[in-house]
Amino acid sequence: QTFEKLLIANRGEIACRVIKTCKKMGIKTVAIHSDVDANAVHVKMADESVCVGPAPTSKSYLNMDAIMEVIRKTRAQAVSLNESICCSCFIYRKQKSQILLSLQASEGVTFIGPDTHAIQAMGDKIESKLLAKNAKVNTIPGFDGVVKDADEAVRIAREIGYPVMIKASAGGGGKGMRIAWDDEETREGFRFSSQEAASSFGDDRLLIEKFIDNPRHIEIQVCTINKHGNALWLNERECSIQRRNQKVVEEAPSTFLDPETRRAMGEQAVALAKAVKYSSAGTVEFLVDSSKNFYFLEMNTRLQVEHPVTECITGLDLVQEMIRVAKGYPLRHKQADIPINGWAVECRVYAEDPYKSFGLPSIGKLSQYQEPLHVPSVRVDSGIQQGSDISIYYDPMISKLITYGSNRAEALKRMEEALDNYVIRGVAHNISLLREVIIHPRFVQGDISTKFLPEVYPDGFKGHKLTDLERRELLATAASLYVAEQLRSQRFLGTPRIPIAKSKRRSWELSVRLGDGIYPVAVSKDGSSFSVEVDGMKLNVTSEWNLASPLLSVTIDGTQRTIQRISRNASGDTSIQFLGTVYKLQILTKVAAELSKYMPEKPEEDTSSILRSPMPGAVVAVSVKPGDTVSEGQEICVIEAMKMQNSMIAAKTGKV
Repeated sequence: QTFEKLLIANRGEIACRVIKTCKKMGIKTVAIHSDVDANAVHVKMADESVCVGPAPTSKSYLNMDAIMEVIRKTRAQAVSLNESICCSCFIYRKQKSQILLSLQASEGVTFIGPDTHAIQAMGDKIESKLLAKNAKVNTIPGFDGVVKDADEAVRIAREIGYPVMIKASAGGGGKGMRIAWDDEETREGFRFSSQEAASSFGDDRLLIEKFIDNPRHIEIQVCTINKHGNALWLNERECSIQRRNQKVVEEAPSTFLDPETRRAMGEQAVALAKAVKYSSAGTVEFLVDSSKNFYFLEMNTRLQVEHPVTECITGLDLVQEMIRVAKGYPLRHKQADIPINGWAVECRVYAEDPYKSFGLPSIGKLSQYQEPLHVPSVRVDSGIQQGSDISIYYDPMISKLITYGSNRAEALKRMEEALDNYVIRGVAHNISLLREVIIHPRFVQGDISTKFLPEVYPDGFKGHKLTDLERRELLATAASLYVAEQLRSQRFLGTPRIPIAKSKRRSWELSVRLGDGIYPVAVSKDGSSFSVEVDGMKLNVTSEWNLASPLLSVTIDGTQRTIQRISRNASGDTSIQFLGTVYKLQILTKVAAELSKYMPEKPEEDTSSILRSPMPGAVVAVSVKPGDTVSEGQEICVIEAMKMQNSMIAAKTGKV
């Protein structure tokens, strides 16, 4: 027997994930939502739904009074809480914790996850580090107390020795964290970290510890039941590919760990869980240096975003295990039963522009959305659908894309195919960055660290760099697509459509602009195929030319490519997604290209005197006023987006 009804105090993909397992277990579900999420996928999936407030999380998903009322009204027997509620209510609003405990005692409500003691102990980085030391878990050298102000932060940083990591005691998800290499960066880091911590977690306490340069970020999944004494570690997840301390690509297992190190990390993770009397699924995170020394980073008392890769290689349903543990059942497995079967890779697909600091948030409506579920061994955990809005109020994650294979090479090849077949329109997204990461030689070889992105792209991400062969393939494909569209348009209303293969015209001379280059391209038709001459070389391009589909499978000299035509206009401008990156081209006939040289060029707007936010967000601070003289590099204002604060600086010296 299990629960009859479970309330899910969460949104998005994780809420949908919990609902799927509840349906499998025969448990009815109650979803809460803000007013802007009334038509969200998790609301439609649940058996019941209740609005708990307006869009801001503090007034809806973190509105504990409203959530308590929903629990009473719906008579839910169990509640799955999100991490932010655990942090903001259990730790820093202890009166709320008492409400939860009294509700549990008086109305028999069970909480899916660990108890308040474990959440408080592990949610506080200072307390968790002390507990880890006592449990004989390896820890990072640093100051274990609370840093009072910027001056004390500088003093402590000097004592520890630069570089140092400034981090929120209640932090998580990369928020409230800054690396400082000198006194000035320590003062600035203290300021921004404390502000982000107060905004995200309701607690501005900070700690400082030694920054381990160039480490790997590897975590151990644990599942324990204190009352039965059962404790399992479910192998590791490699999470080193990060930007702004937030994970981007994860995989299981890690290419780096040997069985001895894996076992040592697993045993220390279980020791910490037992020390805090942990009873649920959780994650113990470690930093691992090049010599395979590992240090405790933090424990996440929740189901991690990247949990699907563990499920793929172990065959366990972690949500089901959490529900069973909460109901009081013992674990059904022993440590010897936990396998590593195959390899799994997860890419976090975000509504972000990867060309701006590896991903600044993008907002908008998903005008077209199609998940690559037709690709074998692909799993997509999402909480959105075509027509969904990506807003400034919540995390910009679109989905978690997971692929599985019998080995790492197979899993990565399927991920490459899945990314090519993922259709997302209406917002910027990071598909191009994800694809470049998984095919990069360093990543393929397993030579990675948390500094992978800045090391591989020191000047920022610029998209895929085409080889000469790939450039010719793109030009040939774009030209063939242009001709196929011209042939399709050569029919009149009420007349039968002329198949491309039966069209009488046989050749076209085109001019294709790509980047700074202009290329003459000759296209000749042979049945449904095209022979295309580029740079004096001929390529054969074949496709079914289904121009109504967002995906187009094209074979170029025997090599299959999946492309997406993003946009086009009557002037010959077209955008094509090729090898993950969107390229802008202009395709003209030879005559039109000759005449285009007489067209006046539109002058570019001078924006050097304008400070334009690179992302949507809220202005939380303005450091200047009209009439002030500012210097190049001086802070003008601070923009908060997705709970992260970003300093906007002047591009040149001038007067406001």
